[in-house]
Amino acid sequence: MAGGDDLPVVDHHCHLSPSGEGIRAAARFRAAGGTHLFLCTQNYDPGPPRTLDGYAAQFETTLELAHRVRAETGVVVYPVLAPYPIDLATVAAPLGLDAALELHCRALDLAGAWVREHRAIALGEVGWAHFPVDPEIDRRIQAAFGHALEVARDVGCPAVVHGPDLDPAGFEALARRARSIGLPAHRVIKHYTRVRWPEGDRHGVTPSYLARSDTVKSVLADPGPWFWETDFLDDPRRPGAVLDLTTVPRRAQRIRAYRPEVADRLWIPFVESVEAIYGKRPSAAEVTGP
Repeated sequence: MAGGDDLPVVDHHCHLSPSGEGIRAAARFRAAGGTHLFLCTQNYDPGPPRTLDGYAAQFETTLELAHRVRAETGVVVYPVLAPYPIDLATVAAPLGLDAALELHCRALDLAGAWVREHRAIALGEVGWAHFPVDPEIDRRIQAAFGHALEVARDVGCPAVVHGPDLDPAGFEALARRARSIGLPAHRVIKHYTRVRWPEGDRHGVTPSYLARSDTVKSVLADPGPWFWETDFLDDPRRPGAVLDLTTVPRRAQRIRAYRPEVADRLWIPFVESVEAIYGKRPSAAEVTGP
């Protein structure tokens, strides 16, 4: 039945940390009705890695968290790996601009290799700074983003993009850049999308909408593909930021309870879009454990 117990509930973008709630947050997600998480890597130490071995250790931590979440809560986890694009700006001073770019590209290559080996499902977060940076640093960040799109093209996976909010011109530029490299625009996912633009204004780029209540209501009429996410940071200094990990299942439950006439639309972000973009078909039956 549409919107029933067979419906998976998917948070398309979150972070977990060994120094935060970690598995406990995933257990709360499961208790609220969540079934599937896209878990994006992050820097677990105070600063970003300065060596390729450091990135390998970071990615391993993400995969270990994914394994523990599945084993201890039953939630299905899709790992997403890449060096965070702002890392390049942070390490440019100690390493030098060119060495920082080389490290970033090698880390992207490593993430791509792990996607090819089916250890992760996508490359992310990749992209550019969401705040002004020195032009020379920005030039390297843009070069790294171009390399990220090439890796995603070569591996055959989606690229989950970090960056500022986009207007229609920004979506068009992003789609054009991806297509110029040979990556289909729909496999470029604009994470942390906060403004709903009509489908044509997105130029084929797939939005992952921040699951605020107003946005959730407004996007239900959109044709797919699109996603909902919390961008949960699991940062003890910022509890519940950006949105708490229970937000997506709570939003879905409210729609099923109070707007049953549109409950069918939940299949778009939770099943149809995941299948269209990632080639996976989430099922509530996959969830096991406690």
